[in-house]
Amino acid sequence: MSAALHLAKPADLDRLMLLVQAFHLEEGIQSTEFHIKKALEPLLEGSPHGAVYLIGPSRSPIGYIVVTFGWSIELGGLDGFIDEIYIRSGVRGRGVGTEVISALVAMLKSVGMMALHLEVEPQNERALRLYKRCHFKLRDGYHLMSRML
Repeated sequence: MSAALHLAKPADLDRLMLLVQAFHLEEGIQSTEFHIKKALEPLLEGSPHGAVYLIGPSRSPIGYIVVTFGWSIELGGLDGFIDEIYIRSGVRGRGVGTEVISALVAMLKSVGMMALHLEVEPQNERALRLYKRCHFKLRDGYHLMSRML
């Protein structure tokens, strides 16, 4: 199974929408088609705020990963956040997630990114194992906090 990453473009929107909707349904994320398109379209058009990568063959992707970009004085500059990662259930457990995250980390490190973050539900043991294999760690003394605007 190829876990090659392909930068998604506007022409990939329909394929990507199906994957995002499958992920949101699986995870119980409440979203609408309008909301998803509004979030994806700027990234597909080259927004400097993030990027979307299709996983596997670009014409028939097996998943996607979204990374958003930020800046941290504490961490020394550019940092990022894995906003979403999804791999079709039929191909999970074959090392694709590890391969994708490793390739993404290498690519982001090569362009000067200092840190990559993500959030995971504490009861999602499968995802926790994946992220630990990929060397993600809890930051001592920190909790992610959000305020919806």
